Amino acid sequence: MAPATALARPTPGPLPHHPNTNTKAAKVRRMPEPVEGHIGGAITTNAGEPLPGATVFIKGTYIGTSTNQDGHFDLTRSFANVPVELVVAYVGYETQTILLQKPEDQINVAMVPSATMLSETVVSASRVEENIMRAPVTIDKVSAKQVERISTPEVLSGLGNLAGIDVSSASMLFTSISTRGFNTAKSERVIQLVDYMDTALPSLNLSPGNLVGIPELDMESIEIVHGPASALYSSNALSGVVLFNSKDPFVYEGLSLRLRGGQRNLLDGQVRYAKKLSEKLAFKINGSVFQANDWITNNYEANNTSLNPANSPLGYDAVNRYGELSNLYTPYQNQPAVGYIVNPELYGKTVYMPGFTEQELIAGDQKTKSYRVQDAVSYLFNSNLKLTVEAKRGEGTATYQNLSRFRVKGLGTNQYWAELKSSKGFIRLYSTQDFTGSSYELTQLSARMLTLPTAEGSSLNYAQQYFGTYNQVYTQARTALGKSPVEALAIAKTAADATQLKSTDPRYTVLRDQVVNDKRPGYGAQQNFNSYLNDASAQHNFVLGHNTGLIVGGAYRQYRLGSDGLLFADTNGERILNHEFGGYAQLTQTLLDDRLKLAFAGRVDAFKNFDPSFSPRVAAVYSVGERKQHNFRASYGQAFRSPSQTDQYLLSDQRSFILLGNVGNGFQGYGFANAQGQSYTPGVTPLAGFQVSFDKLRLERVNTVEVGYKGAILPNVYVDASYFNSRYNDFIGGTAFVGNVDGTRPTEQQVNAGLQSGFTDSKASSARIIFASYNFAQEVRTQGATFALTYYLNRGLNLTGNYSLNVLDRSNLPNGFRTFFNTPKHKFNVGANGTVLKNLTYSVNYRWIEGHYQEMPFAAGQVHTYRTADAYLGYTLPKLATTLQLGGSNLFDDANIQIIGGPQIGRLVYVGLLFNVK
Repeated sequence: MAPATALARPTPGPLPHHPNTNTKAAKVRRMPEPVEGHIGGAITTNAGEPLPGATVFIKGTYIGTSTNQDGHFDLTRSFANVPVELVVAYVGYETQTILLQKPEDQINVAMVPSATMLSETVVSASRVEENIMRAPVTIDKVSAKQVERISTPEVLSGLGNLAGIDVSSASMLFTSISTRGFNTAKSERVIQLVDYMDTALPSLNLSPGNLVGIPELDMESIEIVHGPASALYSSNALSGVVLFNSKDPFVYEGLSLRLRGGQRNLLDGQVRYAKKLSEKLAFKINGSVFQANDWITNNYEANNTSLNPANSPLGYDAVNRYGELSNLYTPYQNQPAVGYIVNPELYGKTVYMPGFTEQELIAGDQKTKSYRVQDAVSYLFNSNLKLTVEAKRGEGTATYQNLSRFRVKGLGTNQYWAELKSSKGFIRLYSTQDFTGSSYELTQLSARMLTLPTAEGSSLNYAQQYFGTYNQVYTQARTALGKSPVEALAIAKTAADATQLKSTDPRYTVLRDQVVNDKRPGYGAQQNFNSYLNDASAQHNFVLGHNTGLIVGGAYRQYRLGSDGLLFADTNGERILNHEFGGYAQLTQTLLDDRLKLAFAGRVDAFKNFDPSFSPRVAAVYSVGERKQHNFRASYGQAFRSPSQTDQYLLSDQRSFILLGNVGNGFQGYGFANAQGQSYTPGVTPLAGFQVSFDKLRLERVNTVEVGYKGAILPNVYVDASYFNSRYNDFIGGTAFVGNVDGTRPTEQQVNAGLQSGFTDSKASSARIIFASYNFAQEVRTQGATFALTYYLNRGLNLTGNYSLNVLDRSNLPNGFRTFFNTPKHKFNVGANGTVLKNLTYSVNYRWIEGHYQEMPFAAGQVHTYRTADAYLGYTLPKLATTLQLGGSNLFDDANIQIIGGPQIGRLVYVGLLFNVK
């Protein structure tokens, strides 16, 4: 993907006035009634071809429009004060400013192609509009035209074509994005915003890709800030920000329709309609429907947590099989209730049941779906003050991966947003409500089914039958048949496997539906949460002098967590309230004839459960060249990530273990290995093993130094390069251990009682197997670099390429220390795009990602090197306002597994049409 060259609509500045008008004259000129004038004309290329979609704005106002399919535009503006400055912009062309002394309806503007981004603007880097070339941090921008050419089914997947950005797809529509390492199957260190409204689910603090975001038809641009951004964006902007800017109904009027169909029964429909009802009032409405056959996981290698290797006669824990219940044969089991005496030869051996595959557990329900609807109304109080209110609902079906894999069915959000904005700042309010629909978790589903009775009214369940059969057949093979231990294990496994519930059995469907629809923890697999996030923020921009600017802002955020005691500790029926608030300021100063730009930013945040945090950022940009086309930047910043709401308030009792939040006094207990790293086994005095002790959670932090260059090294060659060095402290991770739920360390007697009850009976022992979050004490150091180059040969051929380097420093880390870095050391993209034969647009990109080791909460293992080729063709029929589209992702159908435990991403080719009429 080429670096974006679209111009964002100008943020209103001070209203223009004639430079020779004194104060007295100005008072005289305001006395007459305002003179409304019509402005219109055509925007073309320098070859005379129309430019549909070019933006035309009155400088310093929100009054603007865009050209129709013939390149024509019209708008109305008061001419009480002249001159009126008209700003015309289009992707890949030099921005032009035209001074008008009177209304003019036959303006003809010929746009000149631009090989650089000298007039490109962004707002996410500093929360005010600035030239992208002079942004103080590494930032990318993707225009609406580039979004149109993304051929992956989910728009975030296509951003992997940019330097320094890693994407991970847990399923077709559930994609995570990260920058600078520590990639996961959920975006937890990069925040995603739509018009500055957080898209994360309040209950989980994760963004479900664009599953419930905005349709691509309404995307004006996407901005991606790399690296720490807490100084301006607060919590969780540890590694970056992804900002989706939607289209203004005042500017982008008309009807747009996109229809696509393709492989895997892909059906994708989107519609957008926007209309100005008057010069002051406009509205828009968006809708989208998507469905396709999802990717299914099929990695049956041994998980790193498996005590047995793959294909062991004792069974093993496979990455993509679920509910492989294990049994450690011990003398504790020699009780009448068990129904058999354990063969002493099996003491200390762990046997696994086969469990079920993802295909079996979803029972043919392979469809992934997304439904989104949005409506917004905007009102101009005057040319520089706009109110917008919006309501949006998104709902989707996909597969999400964290501690396990979750089949999310009807997961979604309702969002309500209001913003009052001018050139001097904004006041913004929004509320997000999430809901789970009929979502369920695969491991819980499988494990619970295997602990249900083998027949109605039976006291014997499938797990007891399996392990009892294994023991009895093994004993028989050894004593009656005289088989060797290895042969006896194989015979026992074959016999035991035959007793497990099969997905082809009629009883399977009955039990599956029973567990899927049961919300009780430890009994059912259905997920349940319904939480609210309420957010209020404001910012004011001050002009302290010709070269000095100051922004001051603040925000308050409240969480209202609800799960009926099934996910959170809201067991009393009341919602859990959590909050955080903060204030920020940024001072900018330009020196040396506007060639040196300095920025100083800082933010203080306070929390209900954590100590206050200060996040500073200092940056400098120095510009060289006649047009300031060479820009060198340097910055230092600190950022933090606060623990998620589940890290803080989780309470989910799964009978055999319990998930707990950690905002109390921490935990004490015993690990599952002794001081020598050997697996803990019953019979060994727990107090002789190794003790664990975790403090209550703290904020996760990073310090980053960055240098970079952005500029045009030749008239047609654009370069963006960066280097960063980061130090992370207090990583938030999780671990399982034996402890008491009140946080105290259990006695040896409590642990032994827990062992005998399988840690499922709280009456027998307070000791449980607990999973809780905690902070790693070890500092983690990383560094990396990116290099992106674009060669604009002509309108028909633009060549692009980029390279990313990410390095984890293990010199200070102990052996076996888990960093969850999960990032390839080397990655590169090469591509080409352009417009040929007047109306034929194309884009092609080849991406290569080096294999690397991944540590996910769900599984750990090697992700092999993979490559993917994406392409797009679009042929426009101007008279019909229609573009015929052909696109494909992973065209060579390469083995493309992006996360350990995730599915193989295959080829997906589609055909479609895009209809735009103004």
